Amino acid sequence: MAKVSISNLNKKYPNGFHAVKDVTLDISDKEFMILVGPSGCGKTTTLRMIAGLEDITSGEMRIGDMLVNEVSPKDRNIAMVFQNYALYPHMSVYDNMAFGLKLKKTPKAEIDERINKAARILDIESLLKRKPKQLSGGQRQRVALGRAIVRKPEVFLMDEPLSNLDAKLRVQMRAELIKLHNDLQTTFIYVTHDQTEAMTMGTRICVMNSGVVQQVADPRTIYNKPANLFVAGFIGAPQMNFFPGKVIEGSMVEVESQTFKLNDELKEAVKAKSKANAEVTVGIRPEDIRLGNESEGILAKVEVTELLGSDLNVYFKIGQRNYILKTEASRGIKIGDDIYPVFNSDKIHLFDTETESSLLY
Repeated sequence: MAKVSISNLNKKYPNGFHAVKDVTLDISDKEFMILVGPSGCGKTTTLRMIAGLEDITSGEMRIGDMLVNEVSPKDRNIAMVFQNYALYPHMSVYDNMAFGLKLKKTPKAEIDERINKAARILDIESLLKRKPKQLSGGQRQRVALGRAIVRKPEVFLMDEPLSNLDAKLRVQMRAELIKLHNDLQTTFIYVTHDQTEAMTMGTRICVMNSGVVQQVADPRTIYNKPANLFVAGFIGAPQMNFFPGKVIEGSMVEVESQTFKLNDELKEAVKAKSKANAEVTVGIRPEDIRLGNESEGILAKVEVTELLGSDLNVYFKIGQRNYILKTEASRGIKIGDDIYPVFNSDKIHLFDTETESSLLY
């Protein structure tokens, strides 16, 4: 198995587009690292450079202790699972899985052993004689995973492998990939734009935007302590609410004519950043706004509701600003209702208005 070390990685195309900018990332042996971000953020380009499918403009790439900048993909001992499965339509499942091993002149007995073991792990033993056109999307994805497993790579690279599956199957395959990682004890590097996949699957998450790494941390830290406005807004559904505020004497923040006490951690951060009376951007997640009564909150009118099973997303407006809160569907809130939202002061986030960085960083 192997760690992957990326140092000051850059990718510039001939037309001048700078797709990946000074990315530095250490991925530990056996880690499940997620690269997540919006379309065009550089995550797939970074993955393809790890695979050797894209040339590196500058920087260093190491797999284990080996510098692989000039090493061809076939010599990197990696396996890549693509979004479109990339199966040979004229070959059986068995032959698709065996193809790479045959090219390496692996003995037939060993090929049989590896394929049968992978088929058992992925529950596709009954499919080995079928052609890809006879398989469902989920079955094809398992075959693509099996083809990668039989190679016994040091690193698995996955580029949005679940994006072509329906919602129910995506949930099932997420669980299966987590189990597969635990069973194989191999390094996984996984690219997605889906923050749910990132939060549920990753040991750590690398959030990217415009070719730049925004934050690298475990899912809980990414969610509870986002490094900046971009991460705070990208991770979480519905996304975090943002609005202007003002710190008062280093211990409170004023928002929408209401004043909230800062917790001890934010008080220390405000003091350390010399923001005792500064304008700030305040953030709060929808689940940290509750429905109060007239004596607690500010009057607001419900504009839209979204029923999500046991949860209800409530969109409302205070003044000219739009907000979202999450509550229990049993509350029966309807469009046009008057509500009195109350912010949980312990869950407030503060961001520098100029740098957009969290005051906790």
